[in-house]
Amino acid sequence: MGLVVGVARGFPVDRPRVTFVGLVSSSPCLYLAGLPSRREGAGVVRVVTHRSARAGPRRSPLARSLWYAAELLVTLGLVLLLLVVHQLWWTNRQARAAALHKAEEMERAWGRVPGSREGPVSAPDRRAAPAPDPARRSAPDPARRPAPAPDRPYAVLRIPRLSLRTPVAEGISKSGVLNKGYAGHYPRTAQPGRPGNVGLAGHRNTHGEPFRHLDRLRPGDRLVLVTREATYTYAVDQVLPRTSARDGGVLKPVPRSDVKAGYGYRTAGHYLTLTTCTPAHTSKYRLVVWGKLRSTTPR
Repeated sequence: MGLVVGVARGFPVDRPRVTFVGLVSSSPCLYLAGLPSRREGAGVVRVVTHRSARAGPRRSPLARSLWYAAELLVTLGLVLLLLVVHQLWWTNRQARAAALHKAEEMERAWGRVPGSREGPVSAPDRRAAPAPDPARRSAPDPARRPAPAPDRPYAVLRIPRLSLRTPVAEGISKSGVLNKGYAGHYPRTAQPGRPGNVGLAGHRNTHGEPFRHLDRLRPGDRLVLVTREATYTYAVDQVLPRTSARDGGVLKPVPRSDVKAGYGYRTAGHYLTLTTCTPAHTSKYRLVVWGKLRSTTPR
C-alpha cells in the first residue's frame, strides 16, 4: 500500500488547479473513510480542486471596456488639473517675477526715477496762473527718438494705486510681449510725451496679469510712464467699464468710444489709454482707463 500525491500542471491561471491525493492498495475494498473518492483499478484516488488565489471572476467585455474608460477619464482629469495649475499659478509666478526684474534692471540703468511718489495727482489750483503745457519742458523731444524695436522693452509703467511696476514693450504680440507680463504699446498710437493718445494693453489673467486690478482705478490716480529721457505722469480721468473688443475709437488720437455714448473726448491733448479684457477670465469685452498728462520730468 502507498500514498500518491499528484498536481495537474499547465492550467491557465483562471482555471482550477487539480491535486490528486491517492491511497493505493492491493485490496480493492480499502478506501479513505469519510472522503469522496473514485476507485481506479486497485487503488483509491481522491480528487481535490483548488482555485488559484490570483484568479478572480472573469469580467465581461463590457465591464472591461467601462473600467478602461474610467481609468482614461481619471488620467485626463489629472492632466487638465495640472494644466490649470500651470496656467493660473505657475505662469503668473514666472512672468510677474521676470517682468519686475526687467523693470528694476531698466530703471537702474537709467538712474533715479523722479516723480514716483505715491498718491493721486492733485488737481491744479484754478486761482493760480495757467500751468504751462506739461509736454513743453526741457525733456528731449520725443519725436527725435528712434522708433522702438518690436517686442523690445523701452519704458516702465508704474501705477502706485495697484503697486504695479512693469516694462512697456513695443507691440502687442502674445509670445513676444504680453505673455511675458509686460504692457504692450499699440502700434500707430502716440509714444510717451507725444501729442495724441498713448495706447497700452496688458493681460488681466495669467502670464503675470499686470492689469488684473485695473477696475480699481479711480479719477486722480497716478499713471507714470518712465523712459530713458523723462518721466511722464498722467492722472486717471475716465473709466469705461465695458465695451466691445472691436471698439477702435478708444485708441484714436482723440479717444472716444464708438460703442458707448458719452465716453471719451472731443479735443486734442496728451492722453494715455490702458485696455484689458473683461470680465475676468474672458476676452469678450474690454475695460478701458483714460488718463491725461499732468507733468513731464526730464532726467
